[in-house]
Amino acid sequence: MALLKSLISWVGGKKALRELIYQRFPKNYGRYIEVFGGGGWVLFGKKPDKFEVYNDFNNNLTNMFAVVRDQPLAFIQELGYLPENGRFIFNLYKEIISKQRIEDKYIEEEMKKVKIYFTELQIEEIQEVMKKERIEKQDVKLAVAFFKLIRYSYGSGCKTFGCRPYDVRKAFTLVWNISDRLANTIIENKDFEALIIQYDRPDAFFYCDPPYFETEGHYAVVFTKEDHIRLRDTLKKIRGKFLLSYNDCEFIRELYKDYYIESVTRLNNMALRYDNEAEFPEILVSNYNPMEGVSLSKQLGLFDVLDDDGEL
Repeated sequence: MALLKSLISWVGGKKALRELIYQRFPKNYGRYIEVFGGGGWVLFGKKPDKFEVYNDFNNNLTNMFAVVRDQPLAFIQELGYLPENGRFIFNLYKEIISKQRIEDKYIEEEMKKVKIYFTELQIEEIQEVMKKERIEKQDVKLAVAFFKLIRYSYGSGCKTFGCRPYDVRKAFTLVWNISDRLANTIIENKDFEALIIQYDRPDAFFYCDPPYFETEGHYAVVFTKEDHIRLRDTLKKIRGKFLLSYNDCEFIRELYKDYYIESVTRLNNMALRYDNEAEFPEILVSNYNPMEGVSLSKQLGLFDVLDDDGEL
């Protein structure tokens, strides 16, 4: 059975490594907490747990997944039924997300169309309805604006126009599937330390995929060297188990020298466009032995490539 895709590709997405990551999960745990959820690739590919948490400090991500979980039809309706692709629409969504609100000037653009077909009295009533809807459905509209911003940007970075067409209708079925998948998942928007302290129990299992060291500039949320140290210090105190994915570098290896460290390699999806043998070294770190029950045959097949959507 094919693993469920995420709705988005995301910086540092774990599609290429998630099978290997699942094989290194603890045999038994009572609650699953994804501390740096990102695009949710690891969460969506595994079997749902009775108690699970998706967290990310990026409020645009958590709002989008909360809307997909709770209001999938509203998300699809706002998404529309026609493909959009152009630098103007990309910049429009970028401005909406940066300001975190839908401004009246966008209503005015829609009202130009309304004025062609309706009387003055009808126009006044429609305008009030549209403004009320804007206020009541800000979360939905921001969620869709963020989704489209990711889809139309280069490398899903939300910074520059990607010049790659995307038909939004391809997302409809996936939205419903993810809504079902998230039905019993708690969605949090917390700092990692507060989240870990809140959900730590002896039977807790934390999967952590933080911004990689010295690549933090690719993420919208600031993550400093001190935050890497703070994460290590927080995990050091937990009663549960953790599995951590990181880029392979001297600083991180030294930081986690007292824990299990396994080297893995995956194809570098961004560099793959120019070099079909480009690889990226990573490590998996844990406070338990992750190799129990993992056979040699299961360790093969670490590589993955871009699919038709340009996903990781």
